[in-house]
Amino acid sequence: MIDRRQFLAYGGAAAATGLGFAPGPSLAQPLDTARVLCGFPAGGTTDAVSRRVADKLRGSYARVALVENKPGAGGRLAVEELKRSPNDGAHLLLTPAAMITLYPHIYRSLSYTPDDVTPVCTAGTIVFGFGVGPAVPESVKDIKGYLEWAKANPAGANYGSPGAGSPPHFLGALLSKESGVPLNHVPYRGSAPGIQDLLGGQVAAFSSPVGDYLPHLASGRLRLLATSGATRSRFAPQVPTYTEQGFKALEMNEWYGFFLPGKASAEVTQRAAQAIKAAVSAPDVIEAFAQLGVEAGATTPAELAAAVKRENAAWGPIVNRVGFKPEA
Repeated sequence: MIDRRQFLAYGGAAAATGLGFAPGPSLAQPLDTARVLCGFPAGGTTDAVSRRVADKLRGSYARVALVENKPGAGGRLAVEELKRSPNDGAHLLLTPAAMITLYPHIYRSLSYTPDDVTPVCTAGTIVFGFGVGPAVPESVKDIKGYLEWAKANPAGANYGSPGAGSPPHFLGALLSKESGVPLNHVPYRGSAPGIQDLLGGQVAAFSSPVGDYLPHLASGRLRLLATSGATRSRFAPQVPTYTEQGFKALEMNEWYGFFLPGKASAEVTQRAAQAIKAAVSAPDVIEAFAQLGVEAGATTPAELAAAVKRENAAWGPIVNRVGFKPEA
């Protein structure tokens, strides 16, 4: 996973100075239309990130910039659509990392590989959180307390996630492996229904991006016990990391990355990277992302390509360790 401190450096100093981005073609001749493919429904975080960037691409990168939602199959349909698209720069994909780096390990017949897309740059990064609701006693304030409660209450020792095979699912599974405490996984179709069940006490705990918890923390209806970054999240600075609580193996983040179809030229890739870097460096975009729990920032194409390769290699052992069986 891209180290958060390195990521902030890319999105801060590099964004301000332009370091890390080689001079590219002029943006004086915008495309007629640019389409940003999003593999998730309107209203979610991925869609919101897509739309904020697309707004900034209008006029500079393309005269018209549209977001096309292609929901279904856990984000795979949008990747497949990109694979079939011309590599002229007019078709972009915005996707969480998992669709590119994790899915090759959890689907036997995946219709694409990382070689079918060209890395452009990141738009932002997130960390994950582990929260509990009213089904868990208020005396439980940290991960150790939750595990002690779960061990004493095996019938209620469960945690939900946005879906089977998602990074939050694997974080919960790793917590169970590392602690030796059995935790039953409850998969949901997205974070929203799972958070509602957490608030209602139908599920004891939930593993999800930190941004999903932010609207509910002030009410006290749920408690965030841990976050997965190398350092504490600025969106929930009062919450200790898994590492602080003795679970270094659960240090993990996830980026939102832009991709072009495979074999896009260096010129086309650099042009898109420059435009997206400018978009995610805009103060209003940084603030809008923060409301979602997303840390805005752009890497270079080479840095994103290296991250894809590194994380693809890292996910295999994790999937094997937790015993997840690849799906069709």
